[in-house]
Amino acid sequence: MKKLLNTLFVTTQGSYLHRDGETATVRRDDTIVLRLPIHNLQSIVCFGRITVSPPLMQLCAERGVLISYLSETGEFFARVQGAVQGNVLLRRQQYRIADDVPRSSSIAQAIVMAKVANSRSVLQRAQRERPVASATLETASGLLARTLERMLARAFPVDEARGLEGDAARTYFQVFPELIVSQKEHFQFRGRTRRPPLDSVNAMLSFSYTLLAHDCSAALEGVGLDPYVGYLHLDRPGRASLALDLMEELRAVLADRLVLTLINRKQVQPNGFRTTESGAVVMEEATRKTLLKTWQEKKQEEIRHPFLDQSIPWGMLPHAQALLLARHLRGDLDAYPAFVWK
Repeated sequence: MKKLLNTLFVTTQGSYLHRDGETATVRRDDTIVLRLPIHNLQSIVCFGRITVSPPLMQLCAERGVLISYLSETGEFFARVQGAVQGNVLLRRQQYRIADDVPRSSSIAQAIVMAKVANSRSVLQRAQRERPVASATLETASGLLARTLERMLARAFPVDEARGLEGDAARTYFQVFPELIVSQKEHFQFRGRTRRPPLDSVNAMLSFSYTLLAHDCSAALEGVGLDPYVGYLHLDRPGRASLALDLMEELRAVLADRLVLTLINRKQVQPNGFRTTESGAVVMEEATRKTLLKTWQEKKQEEIRHPFLDQSIPWGMLPHAQALLLARHLRGDLDAYPAFVWK
């Protein structure tokens, strides 16, 4: 099992990370602010102007600790890792199936169906928690249910599955403002904007998706799969397509619900954001730390895995799904059991 809370997020600008024996040390203005034994870490995520010494990079490479570099807003830049490890036979099978249209399409369809089902579950839970039912949420939930019925009826080529996923995502995000029940005048959402995010809700969504993608990529690496060869997302240089595949089924239940919780419980404030000259909305450091703290706390909460039929922390979910995907690719499972939240 993977350790929880084993990712070090470094957000304070100007921080310097270096090696001290078997320890990763964080300095700020010649003051040591944190020491962590390397065996307690699985990955280090650096946001913005963070420096990592070559000796610490070497230690991380030797111990399998990933170092990821992101912008202050959460845009992924690069990852530093050691020699590629894992089962070469598993990776070769992964590549074969990626070129096998029927098999790769079946995996893509399972992922899309799980994403649509989980998006619908988020809408249904919001509906149950409202004192007065929302006709808008009811209509959107019905549209997503019909999409699921279509996909259950027959197998779809991957291009058609992508189209259904896109339609479902538009339906979901059209009613996303209904899920914001507190601070509505300050946290307005008029649609998904990515590069750059044009409002505070999109800023938090993009940042949360980056965290989830990082966890999914690390989970795939951990079971010996190549994060860059996927089934739903097309191959593209520098894009971790399989990590993006894996996170699709988890977006709504992990990242979206996290953002909604922060807003509706007033854990983030309107003054915790700023607009850059380019029009991008970014989080202030205090807001970013609040999101990271809540993200880590969420990963400790327990959930009953529907396929494994056992309780695991939310933070283990990417690792559990990566393991199930690897078992399917090896032939141990007839189909990939994508995660459906219940």
